[in-house]
Amino acid sequence: ILELKNTINTMVDQLSGFADEVTRVAREVGTEGRLGGQADVKGVKGTWRDLTDSVNFMGGNLTAQVRNVAQVATAVAQGDLSQKITVDARGEILELKNTINTMVDQLSGFADEVTRVAREVGT
Repeated sequence: ILELKNTINTMVDQLSGFADEVTRVAREVGTEGRLGGQADVKGVKGTWRDLTDSVNFMGGNLTAQVRNVAQVATAVAQGDLSQKITVDARGEILELKNTINTMVDQLSGFADEVTRVAREVGT
């Protein structure tokens, strides 16, 4: 019975640690907007390790996607129309990526046309 008690208590402690870490990462990334958060659950194996890795993979993907979008948006705001979003994306993030890349292409084309017309008028 003592061994069963210890096993169950260990399992409860690991589950509690896992839940605390997932909650912390979700709060940091999802609520507070602090990208790059990773769960660190000590001593977990098997399914718990897989779940922790999945949470970290999801957080890492979201961080890379948002940072790449921000990098391109900053470049465009500074007049650099050569930057494109290159991060792998799916679903709604892919739609956002494609929309922003199309916007950059159209702004670049518009800037080229304005430059061409200005040169024609100036000569």
